[in-house]
Amino acid sequence: MFTLSRSIARASVPVLLVAAAGLARPGAAYGATAGEPGEPVSVSAPACVRYEASWRYTFVTNGCDTAQRFTVRYRDGATPPCRTAAPGDTVTFPGYGVGGDEVLGVDLCSCETG
Repeated sequence: MFTLSRSIARASVPVLLVAAAGLARPGAAYGATAGEPGEPVSVSAPACVRYEASWRYTFVTNGCDTAQRFTVRYRDGATPPCRTAAPGDTVTFPGYGVGGDEVLGVDLCSCETG
């Protein structure tokens, strides 16, 4: 019985390490190629767009009078996909994770092209 438990524990270690790496940098799975339609531009969202970050989620609320298209900017450079929010809407992005990757702000995204 002890040998079986030790085998299961050894097999679980790589899985747990991969999972922990994903938690440490929640936005790291997102990559963006510069210049693609709908990707971030180097302009911060207006002051009427506010965010609140926690380790698990980042909530971004559009307090503007018009729809806004934006993404969250992380210290590690990860770029989650752009999202559109109507006036008064709140959208959810990954948080800063257990590794403490800082959410630096919200950036506007370019318009999508058909």
